[in-house]
Amino acid sequence: MSKHIVVTGCSQGLGLALIEGFISAGHTVSGCSRNSLKMQELNDQFGEAHYFTDVDVSSAPHVNRWAEACLEKSGPVDLVINNAAIINPNANMWEIEDEQWSQLVDINIKGVFYVCKAFLPSMIANSHGVLVNISSGWGRSAAAEVSTYCCSKWAVEGLTRSLAQEVPAGIAAIPLNPGIIHTSLLESCFGSSASQFPSPQQWAQDAVPFLLGLNADDNGQPLTVN
Repeated sequence: MSKHIVVTGCSQGLGLALIEGFISAGHTVSGCSRNSLKMQELNDQFGEAHYFTDVDVSSAPHVNRWAEACLEKSGPVDLVINNAAIINPNANMWEIEDEQWSQLVDINIKGVFYVCKAFLPSMIANSHGVLVNISSGWGRSAAAEVSTYCCSKWAVEGLTRSLAQEVPAGIAAIPLNPGIIHTSLLESCFGSSASQFPSPQQWAQDAVPFLLGLNADDNGQPLTVN
């Protein structure tokens, strides 16, 4: 059965690999990123059955309008994946610029909150839906020079596990560690050694069926794509 799947941050990396995998598997996708040109390219590539548009997930009004449009166009959502995130340059915490920190919090934490809040009422009304918030190995551990990113992903873990205790039967809220994948975000941390890890497309071969298999029984479980 075809599902309506929502993915944030789908212009590159994991998000792009996921939407390609979901569409290839016959599902309907609504996606967003801040890259308006890439969103138009995806609309042209995949056609009117799907919906891609530029959205600033750090803005509640932008997210709310987008969620309303997704629901109006494609109906209730079965799966929402909060993937949009950024990372600050490697540095000691006290060396991070205030504006860099603020932007990271706005996207990585506030963005997750706004997207959850925008789509949950529809899920609750239908007693159905899985909400996956992308965390990280650094949402369950710590490392030097990535303190702000760790902070944001620990926040995602806490928010999601608490939310899981609030949602009614039929709904699942799940924090997901995707594992270590060769993305531009990883390159910012690991440099050239990031290339030793799987590409997003390789990762998606396992991640797409894994995500499609999640259901209400997985609510609150801190999961990892192995």
